[in-house]
Amino acid sequence: MTGIGGEGGPRAWALESGRRQLNHGSFGAVLEEVLQAQDHWRRRFEADPTRFVFEDLHPAVDAARHVLGEFVGADPAGLAPVRNATTGVASVLVSLEPFLEPGDQILTTAHDYNAVRQILRFTAERVGAEVVVARVPFPIGDPAEVTAAITAAVTDRTRLAVVDHVTSPTALVFPIEAVVRSLEPEVPVLVDGAHGPGQVPLSLDELGASWYTGNLHKWVCAPKGAAFLHTRSDRIDMTVPAIISHGYNAEVQGAVERYHALFDWLGTDDFSSWAVLPDVLRIVGGLQPGGWEGLMKRNHDLILDGRRIVSAAVGTELPAPDHMIGSMASVLLPDASGLPTRGDLSPLMGELSQEGFSVIVQLWPQWPHQLMRLSAHLYNTPEDYTALADRLRLRFS
Repeated sequence: MTGIGGEGGPRAWALESGRRQLNHGSFGAVLEEVLQAQDHWRRRFEADPTRFVFEDLHPAVDAARHVLGEFVGADPAGLAPVRNATTGVASVLVSLEPFLEPGDQILTTAHDYNAVRQILRFTAERVGAEVVVARVPFPIGDPAEVTAAITAAVTDRTRLAVVDHVTSPTALVFPIEAVVRSLEPEVPVLVDGAHGPGQVPLSLDELGASWYTGNLHKWVCAPKGAAFLHTRSDRIDMTVPAIISHGYNAEVQGAVERYHALFDWLGTDDFSSWAVLPDVLRIVGGLQPGGWEGLMKRNHDLILDGRRIVSAAVGTELPAPDHMIGSMASVLLPDASGLPTRGDLSPLMGELSQEGFSVIVQLWPQWPHQLMRLSAHLYNTPEDYTALADRLRLRFS
């Protein structure tokens, strides 16, 4: 276990000590206190499964939904639990598939997440539609370049735009408000907010996207299996989960109750990661002066310093302005041409892991350099980035 860095006092994270944990963005991290709270819910379930499911579960899901609504700026009516953001994307595509026809287009960007791209491909191939990729530039100097690239790729056949809020491979915070304004209502927008909650402030009702799906196991530091799909009120009627279960024939009143019935119970599962959300938001939000706003600012300031330290060590320019960075950032490493590959991951990632650095290093096809993605959360300190910089300076000098 390791304690948190910086302000907030020594609170134990369930992370292996002795490693430089700089890849929070992929899988998140959990406090021991949260795991204990989650174990309480698991034990309640196992102590009397029948009573828990029929009496305790739905009030717990609703309680978490209301607390989450306050956190993400959304009417709880539009919030549904999903296991992860990928499942949220899949649910929207399942919902839209009956309305797609041959020749229709689904728009995404070159910065999308591979799993999401495959969902789009799968759906398009089934109906004879086409996936169109907007070539958002990288490196990038201005958020307006994002909106311009996306809107330029829209045609009269575009039926859905799937746009990241914070991109996975390049760690850019897209100007999602401007993108949504430029597309809705003519083109429905599904925001892949896998990295949004806990990294940047959210006000989903004000944003106005048709759908927004976000992970809570990443920057919110909830247990794995906690994520949500937010559906705008006029889209609730048509939105169903990727898995259809008992909720499909539940006796309910109105579209919102049906929507919740469809998503809240997909079969027997471990519901503890969702039920514990009120504890997570309180515990993690209480680690930093200023609550969640202070936490996000602290992580943002730290990653800006971290990326400058690492970029200076390897001699590359910063690929994006500070205001397009949240709590993680990509650094350009020297040219990767001729390097062997393992999927889209660089061999350097394995080398660094052997030396105690958990970090993502990718070979991104849109740029002939390796990208190193760094994260910053409360357990990180400036020393993590200086230690990595020292190691990379030896490697690339």
